[in-house]
Order: sequence, then structure tokens, then C-alpha cells
Amino acid sequence: MAAYRAPLKDIQFLLNNVFAVERLFASMPDTAEVTDDLISAIVEEAGKIAEGLLSPINQSGDREGCHFSDGVVTTPKGFKEAYTAYAQGGWAGLTGDVNYGGQGMPKMLSALIEEMAFAANSSFALYTILNTGATLTLSQHGSEELKQRYLPKMYAGTWSGTMCLTEPHAGTDLGMIKTKAAPNNEGSYQLSGTKIFITAGEHDLTENIIHFVLAKLPDAPAGARGISLFLVPKFLLDESGDLSGERNKVSCGSIEHKMGIKASATCVMNFDSAIGYLVGEPNQGLSHMFTMMNYERLSMGLQGNGLADSSYQIASAYAKERVQGRAASGALQPDQNADPILVHPDVRRMLLTIRANVLAGRALSLYAASQLDISRFHPDESIRFRAQQLVALLIPVQKAYCTDRGFEACVLGQQVLGGHGYVAEWGLEQNVRDARIAQIYEGANGVQALDLIGRKTVRCGGELLKILLSEMDEFLVSQEGVESMQPYLSVFNRCRQRLLESTETVIARAAENPDEIGAASYAYMELMGLTLYCFMWQRILTAAFAEQTLASSDSGYTDGLIKTGQFFMDRLLPRAESLVAEIASGADSMMSMKAEQF
Repeated sequence: MAAYRAPLKDIQFLLNNVFAVERLFASMPDTAEVTDDLISAIVEEAGKIAEGLLSPINQSGDREGCHFSDGVVTTPKGFKEAYTAYAQGGWAGLTGDVNYGGQGMPKMLSALIEEMAFAANSSFALYTILNTGATLTLSQHGSEELKQRYLPKMYAGTWSGTMCLTEPHAGTDLGMIKTKAAPNNEGSYQLSGTKIFITAGEHDLTENIIHFVLAKLPDAPAGARGISLFLVPKFLLDESGDLSGERNKVSCGSIEHKMGIKASATCVMNFDSAIGYLVGEPNQGLSHMFTMMNYERLSMGLQGNGLADSSYQIASAYAKERVQGRAASGALQPDQNADPILVHPDVRRMLLTIRANVLAGRALSLYAASQLDISRFHPDESIRFRAQQLVALLIPVQKAYCTDRGFEACVLGQQVLGGHGYVAEWGLEQNVRDARIAQIYEGANGVQALDLIGRKTVRCGGELLKILLSEMDEFLVSQEGVESMQPYLSVFNRCRQRLLESTETVIARAAENPDEIGAASYAYMELMGLTLYCFMWQRILTAAFAEQTLASSDSGYTDGLIKTGQFFMDRLLPRAESLVAEIASGADSMMSMKAEQF
């Protein structure tokens, strides 16, 4: 198995040449001190951690898995030591509120760190991102008292966080949850109920675990409008904010036996009159939790990108060394029995498909993260609001499209290795298993697609899409005089127009038949994802052509980028035509069969 290597060159090119992050951060007072030098130092150190600390315990953690005995969960060998080192390095509080011990770094920076962590060890990365999401929710919605008592230790990594949403009977439809919260006289609440699929619900990595739990108050309205959010610690605190030693009435009933991410504890959590504290306003829990969900869904897309990159590294190294058959144009290694399999067009098809999608997916993730940063840090309220609208549109696509392409990349990488890809030692079969969950959790991809076309497009008359199209149009105008970009821009403009026309078609049909929304949803998400990948490749190509004109440029690297972008345009983008046709076919053939005919 090829050792994981952090893709620092690709990362630096995107940050500096494509997104010009130093200029972006300089435009916002709270991020003005985040310079290129600081970014480089942090990314390089994170790369070393991914390579040297997380990757070495990835396969061993998968083989060992988590252990469960009498409510106690023990993580695989090396995980506790790795988490301690991670926490002591200050990584748990990287994006946290500086007023409570966080470092206030932007999401664009932490997104790249998350991707590397997922590539090196997806199970380990899950423990870290849950804490990040929990602290974000608390910092934005919690009372000052709760923030003072919990955030510093969570940013320090000595305590960790979870989110507890799903119940045995209530997954996507959270309005059906049964967990109850009864008020106590002293201002706290007693929570009772069962939550399932709780990542990091119980483990031995930190001295306390802080659960963020959705529950209903006694007088709550029915459905999703009656959900509140509560903070429920594993161990209660004393008046000074230290651990009291008293265990709260929350326990792990079991852990799941899973296809992948086996070193991540996926728990059934039981709350038996556990003490909890209201976070934010009563009956606003779902909206408060969505603060966390946008960031977590971005992280799932990053998991897809990371595992795709890991698979590419293994497969490309293998293809350069494995000799089988001869090149169609004649032997390239006549002194050997065969040529490396990289000479075969189909192997190149698979590798280029992975690389083209990894680069575009990473760029799309950075684009979405930049909008999260603008919505959080920009001093202009109108610009913050516009960024929030873009985030609402981008996140469902980034989560679903990146995880679909990520799983596909792991399977393609496995195919490059053939039989060696199916056995454990090379790591590809683990990547396939670990990547599969990213398409399911934090909102299954079909739900993301329905959210995109339903709430984010049809119900608002395409207003959010107009903001994205205006971003695309600004880019097109900026490149009108750039001769090298003209062939690519015309293709991009046609793709943009197809997305607009398909949107208008669905909106018009949905007025007569609401099933048109769901029938078009997945193809529409794929079309928007493909269009966004095309947009990202326009930006990458623009930067690559500009870099080539500099005397200091690495011409081999930029030429590789341009050729990969050309492959995307020639071989991957044409699928947009079939997606347009699929959307145009309407709902009839999908909805006409009766239930008993299935």
C-alpha cells in the first residue's frame, strides 16, 4: 500500500492561485491576520499529522474496531494517544471563538485539514468533526453561562461533543422524535429517550462527552416546530465548572457492527432522566442544530474528497509500477516482459476521472467554505446575507455530489488494482467501505437532492440559483479577453444555460404536479453538481494558464492541471446532456406503477 501523502501542492495552488485567500481574509477584520505564510505553516503541519500520526493507525484501527463491554467503549490501539497529541496541538479549537479559548481560524483552512484527516483515517476524523460542530452550535446559540462552562474544555480537546438526532423510528422526519425533556425547578431539564447512530456517543478519548440532544418539551407544538435543543453532559459539573465525579443518567446501550468506519464508535444512547440544559430558545432546536448541520454536511463532502484522493494516490502509484501487456503503439519497455498498466487507455480513464473529480470537488468544498466564512466574518450585513443564501444552495450539492464521486473514485481505484484492490493489504477495499457511509449520514443524498430542488429552488422560485448564476456570469465577464480560456468558456456557458432551462422546466411543471419535484430531484442535483464542477474547472484553468506565463512556474505541474481539465470537459461534462434529458422526461414513468407492481 502506498503511504498517504498530503496533497500540499494542489492545496497551495487552490488557496493562492484560484481563491486568493490572503486577499479574501484581508477584507474581513476578524481574519485579516490569516496570511499566506500562516496558512502554509498550518496546512503543512496538518499534513504531517495526517501522514505521520493518523495514517499509520488507519488499517490497524479498521481491523481491531471499537470494543464494547458493559456500557464502556474502548477505541482501537493508538487512537487515544493520537487524539491526545491532536488536542495538545491545539487542533480541536482551530475555528473556535477566541473569547473562549478558540483560535478563530476560517473554515476554508479547517476544511482542507478535515479533508486530509479523512483521507488518512476517516474513523479518527469523525471524532474531531463532531466536536467542532458541537462547539459551533453552542457558541452561536448557547447562553453565556453554558459557553463559559463548556467551550474552553471542548476547544482544548479534553472534552468532546456529539449530536443526538436520530431515533429508531425517526430519521429524516425528526418531527416524529419521542425523546422528552421535563423541566426541573432549578432551571435544568430531565431528558428521557433513546437515540441511535450517534457517532462518538461513547469512547475513551476524552474525560467528558457533551451531547447535544433534540427533545420535546411537555407543551411543545406537534411536529418539527416543537423540537428543542439541550446540552447533556456525560459527567455533571460542580459549581466551579469542574467535573463533579457524578455520572449523568446517559449511557451507551450498544455499538453498531458496520460495513466501514469501524474504529468510529456508532452508538445507541439511552437517556434516563438525564440532566440537560436548554440551548437557545424553546422549540427552536431544529434551526439551532442546522447551524451544526451545514458544517457537518460540508465535512461529509470532504470525506468523499479525501478518500478519493487517498484512492488516487494508491492507484496511480500502482499503475506506474504494475506491468501487464503492451502499449498499443508498441513496447515502451522492450527490455521487460511487459509495460506498466498506465499505458492502457482504460486505466488512464479511471485515474483521470478520479483526479478530475478530486480537484473539482476540493475546489467546490473551498468555494462553499469561503461562503461560510463570509457569512460569519464579513462586516457588511448584506454581503453576509448573500453568502448565507449561497451556502443554503451549495451545501446539499457539495455533500451529495462530492460523496457520490468520492465513492465512485474508491471503486475506480480498486478496479485499477484488480484483484489486489479487493484484498485488504492495499487499503482500497477499506476506502470503499469507509466512503459508502458518507452518502448516507448527515442526510442521505436523495434527501439532499430533494432539499435542493424543493426548498432551495422550486419553493423560492429559483431565487437562490440566480445568486449562483450571477457569480458565474461575473466570472464569464472577467475572462472575456483571455484568449486561452475561450474554448472552455463557451462550453461552460452552455452548461450554465442547460441548468437554468432545466430549473425553469421543473418549476413550471411542479405548479401542476408536485411529484415533478421528487422525480427530477436526483438528476437535478447531479446536473447542478456537474455544472459546479465545470465552474470550478474554469477557475482552475484560468489560474493554471496565468501561472504558465510566469518564469517561476512549475510548467510540468500546470500542464498536468490543464490536461486534466481538458479530460473533464471532453469525457465527464457531456453527461450533462443525458441529465437534461432525464429531467425533461418528467414524473409519469416513475410514478405510474402501483405499489403491488413493485
